[in-house]
Amino acid sequence: MFENAASVGLLHVGERSPEQRAAHEWCGAAAAAADPVDLAAGSVDLARYDVLWWHRTETVGAVDPDAREAIRSYLRDGGGLLLSLQALTAVPALGIDPVGPDAVGVEDPAEPIGYLAKCLHADHPVFEGFDDLRIHTADPGEQPYARYVEVLPECGEVLSALVHGPDDAVRDLPLVSWNEGDGRVIGAGSALTFDDPIEEAAATARSRLVGNVLDVLADGEVPSRPHSGGELAAFRERIAEPARPAYHLTPPANWLNDPNGLIRWNGRYHVFYQYNPAGPMHGTIHWGHATSEDLVHWEDEPVALSPSPDGPDRDGCWSGCAIDDGGTATILYTGGRGPVQLPCRATATDPELRTWAKDPDNPVIDEAPEDVVGSEHWEAEFRDHCIWYADGLWHHLIGSGITDAGGAVFYYTSPDLREWEYVGPLLVGDGETGAMWECPELLDLGDRDLLHVSNYEEVVYFLGEFTDNEFHPDERGLLDYGDFYAPQSLFEDDRSLTWGWLTEARDESAQWDAGWSGALSLPRELTYEDGHLRQRPAPDLEGLREAHTRREVDLEAEAYRLDVDGRHLELDATIHIGDAVEIELAVLESPDGVERTPIRVTDGELVVERETSSLDERVTTTPQRMPIDDLEGPIELRAFVDGSVLELFVNERRCLTSRVYPTREDSVGVSLAAHGGSARVELDAWTLGSAWDTGATAGRKRDPPVADR
Repeated sequence: MFENAASVGLLHVGERSPEQRAAHEWCGAAAAAADPVDLAAGSVDLARYDVLWWHRTETVGAVDPDAREAIRSYLRDGGGLLLSLQALTAVPALGIDPVGPDAVGVEDPAEPIGYLAKCLHADHPVFEGFDDLRIHTADPGEQPYARYVEVLPECGEVLSALVHGPDDAVRDLPLVSWNEGDGRVIGAGSALTFDDPIEEAAATARSRLVGNVLDVLADGEVPSRPHSGGELAAFRERIAEPARPAYHLTPPANWLNDPNGLIRWNGRYHVFYQYNPAGPMHGTIHWGHATSEDLVHWEDEPVALSPSPDGPDRDGCWSGCAIDDGGTATILYTGGRGPVQLPCRATATDPELRTWAKDPDNPVIDEAPEDVVGSEHWEAEFRDHCIWYADGLWHHLIGSGITDAGGAVFYYTSPDLREWEYVGPLLVGDGETGAMWECPELLDLGDRDLLHVSNYEEVVYFLGEFTDNEFHPDERGLLDYGDFYAPQSLFEDDRSLTWGWLTEARDESAQWDAGWSGALSLPRELTYEDGHLRQRPAPDLEGLREAHTRREVDLEAEAYRLDVDGRHLELDATIHIGDAVEIELAVLESPDGVERTPIRVTDGELVVERETSSLDERVTTTPQRMPIDDLEGPIELRAFVDGSVLELFVNERRCLTSRVYPTREDSVGVSLAAHGGSARVELDAWTLGSAWDTGATAGRKRDPPVADR
């Protein structure tokens, strides 16, 4: 420890507290030199120290102007500063970040607590010497703390969450780093007390962590929040877990949920998505961004929208849509602040849609209609937007629910995207389809209109007619029977391309360890043909195909192992069931069959069995089912296998998306079998390439200005 820190300046204001004295005593015993520096003593000479450490059990309000300037000058000249416990609250006063920690107090945990390192940064020198992401640095007992929970620092990069005994507290964020001028700052707001007795294991971990931090601050580099597409692509390269999809859209690291703002602009497809830069968990939502010229190969772009510390979106820039307003790309999104969520507007300030200016008059709708359902999180559940232009007006749908009635879609109109008139409910559910509807979208499919909503569990669609300011449904169904949610569509020429969020089926701890969470579905073309809703993978995706194998197999009782394998495949099967009771297509299969995911097909049902799909106990193993009894003739099954994603299309009618997480390197096989009789299967199989080429960014500018906040 302290391999690089020759001298440490121990900051305090006036009389030192017992906790400060204990920390300073520890530092003095470990460092080459450690001097108390009283910031209240007037002029202070900080230049002679390799690193500064401010350890404090009380919040920091204003900082003496001379002391503030001395610290800022020290950082500009390349110094390092550690802010531990409630000294972390000094970041706004010192001009390091406008957003300080929002959770500050004293806790009394009954179990050891500490730091839950992000795997993205687990190899950083801050965590050197630790073999586990979970680092317990304090025993049970009183602990002052300062952490980010509901908000994020605007500029800092989160290095860890909190571990509380055996449990991961992934939304409590105590360890953050900043680059300030040529200097470096690390805030460590939890589980680092020195005044009370401590068990040897926790004391050793505490000393190693603080020593690592001081060494890095004295002579090293700290992680920065990425701003350019190239920096985000570098994050993607560092997250190489086998379960990570290769050709589905995923975040470069951390968290992804709903697709947002889908638009084709200046010859490129733009997909925005809900993104949390803090880690692989939901919360503090920003807008991530990826682009493509062909729907096959994608590039990471800078984060497009971030919460504004003083704005109506302080706690999150939630889901929304993008439209072309007379040549200006415009987005409507839901801003969240405290218990209030309301629609906000922003316009693009560059042709590549990398930077956005928020409307200073946000929110553009001041309140929700009466009788809107509320929750423990929101006064009114009133969010997510679908907008189109027709008959001289902008038309606007917002998802919600009506108390004691059911989910609802509210309908507004506007001449200018600023002043909105409430027309009334477009459609109100009957209670069977959920009490709250998110992410509504209305699609014109020619002979029929399609309205779909997401009700926390599934995506319900209604076929019918939009007329007289209301939607009149006459058919209802599910858009997908599996792990698929919150879809949104992009409109071009004569087709609608729809993406959905593929939710995870492993627990929060497993997602944290993986370093990423969430994927988007393949783009689907939705049409209405021959009296049915049709869903097809966009034909553009054939550009992913590489090696090809074709087989026609007559099946009996024994399994037929195909000479194709991999984790990134497309399998197109025409299934003639014959007199068999069931056909089984197994994917991601180990040679001994211990790990495998069977897809079982009968003339009435498709089932994805997940009991043997993974040896990881943290994953969901319940089967998923989809009816196919109303389909005639051979069954056409297209299966896309991609890491942990299994996306199935049956007769271009119904879809089931599943998440499975094989653990063994050899779980890559594919086999066919018939049960209870004989059958014939004609199968085309392709290996599929990656959508991401992180080394192929030359020729496009990757370092735009930081997005408007």
